[in-house]
Amino acid sequence: MIRYLASLFLLVSAATGHAAETDLVVDTAERYVRQQTQGLPGKVQIKMGSLDVARLPPCTAHEAFSPAGARLSGKTHVGVRCLGPAIWSVLVPVHIAITGNYVTTGRPLAAGQTIAAGDLIVSTGDLSAMPAGILGDPQQAIGKTLRNSLGAGQPLRSDQLVAPLVIRQGQTVRVISAGPGFAVSSEGKAMNNATEGQIAQIRMGSGQTVSGVAKADGSVEISF
Repeated sequence: MIRYLASLFLLVSAATGHAAETDLVVDTAERYVRQQTQGLPGKVQIKMGSLDVARLPPCTAHEAFSPAGARLSGKTHVGVRCLGPAIWSVLVPVHIAITGNYVTTGRPLAAGQTIAAGDLIVSTGDLSAMPAGILGDPQQAIGKTLRNSLGAGQPLRSDQLVAPLVIRQGQTVRVISAGPGFAVSSEGKAMNNATEGQIAQIRMGSGQTVSGVAKADGSVEISF
């Protein structure tokens, strides 16, 4: 009887230890997910999946990480590795739902069409089910043109948009050289097309070629 009770005690202790280890691994993964999704727009809901670490050696230090190619949204996994005394790692299943706003087309739009405010609708849903690069603000699309045609109700992605050119090759461009306490304006010929924020190369009247940042008003700014 004593031997039976001792064996039973060891089994219960082992099961309790494994349960505690499992909880610790899952908690480590959940804390990591909450930290990584803290700055995301919308409401984040996290549901951790089940895990069994009964066959793994005891661990005194855990570290969570994102597996290569994993996306912290939708149904995914978070890795947890043991730093000692044994070395092992596991993948913890997790479902991350992110409820927020996204932009869709309000009507069919043709490739090359310049997008206006009336072409777009703001919808609300699970962003984790949306493709990467989905837009959350119509202002990110207004004034840009479409690379390809879209039907009504289609989510709009940043890679489907082309920013309008503010500088065209061959045009005369105002070049502003600015530094601490001074700004000098001159003119030159654009050697390439550029959208706002892109680098434009300008050939000055002296024959010198300079590079600067294209501005929304069609000028180029060179900072010193």
